[in-house]
Amino acid sequence: MQENLLPMKILVTGAAGFIGSHTAERLQAMGHEVIGWDNFSNYYDVALKEHTAKTLESQGIVMHRVDLVNDDLRAIWPEGVAYVFHFAAQPGISQSSTFEAYLDNNFVGTQRLLSVLELLDQPPYLVNIATSSVYGLVATKDESSAPEPASWYGVTKLAAEQLVLAYVRRGFIKGTSLRLYSVYGPRERPDKLYTRLIDCGLNQKEFSLYQGSEQHRRSFTYVGDIVTGIVAVMDAAQACSGEIINLGSDREHSTREGIDAVERLLGLTIIKKIMPPRPGDQDRTLAVIDKAKRLLGYAPKTSLEEGLKAQIEWFKSLS
Repeated sequence: MQENLLPMKILVTGAAGFIGSHTAERLQAMGHEVIGWDNFSNYYDVALKEHTAKTLESQGIVMHRVDLVNDDLRAIWPEGVAYVFHFAAQPGISQSSTFEAYLDNNFVGTQRLLSVLELLDQPPYLVNIATSSVYGLVATKDESSAPEPASWYGVTKLAAEQLVLAYVRRGFIKGTSLRLYSVYGPRERPDKLYTRLIDCGLNQKEFSLYQGSEQHRRSFTYVGDIVTGIVAVMDAAQACSGEIINLGSDREHSTREGIDAVERLLGLTIIKKIMPPRPGDQDRTLAVIDKAKRLLGYAPKTSLEEGLKAQIEWFKSLS
């Protein structure tokens, strides 16, 4: 239904990243004018983000290097933006990332973005990209459940989400927050499970497997299905404003099943090195998506094997 919307100017923060780039492409394909902001942080190889940015630019998406924490956002704000899809964040639960980095990039950056929206005569609708990590070590709950984050990532993303909703409650903006579950597919970050597995398999590297993680269960969700849910907010913006909505697959797989699927598709056995457990890692995620089905008509369809085939082809195309 989204293709029936009139063309609009849309800003995507974190547009050179994994899910942000796919969303920017989808919005552009729908006929909208898309502007991408990204700070091109060195959390992982900047060359990968620059490659993605060039791909987006080749499709007519205008990319800008913008740091939400330090730049004068008001001075560079593009006029006439109708929607902001806010992906920019410090991702993951890396032990090398400091609490200050999570606080700055997840909370302070969001606050500085909101402080600009508040000043606009016609503030855009804000779609905040949150995470199932806010639920804690077991994320099998609906949106009304009390969050229990167990990582600095989850804590700061929850704080940012509540700040967005506070602006909505006070009438400064309209917007919604989407909690995403275990997204995978082409352009998945190098530190994430499936990109690491594919890389280790194809390049005969040792795969670091955190002790106990083989039994972890996840709502592995293909990025194309996630993006369909994200852009569907535009068809139901009024109903979604002020709401928190889970987006993910309502089917779960163990990490062991995921490893087996990659090995089967590659036709090889990946060398594994057992590492100590990783603090803050979730034991189980299973997306409860009744609300997304009702408000967005959300229905993820891509099987794990179908999605992994696409991710393997993408990875091979990089070399």
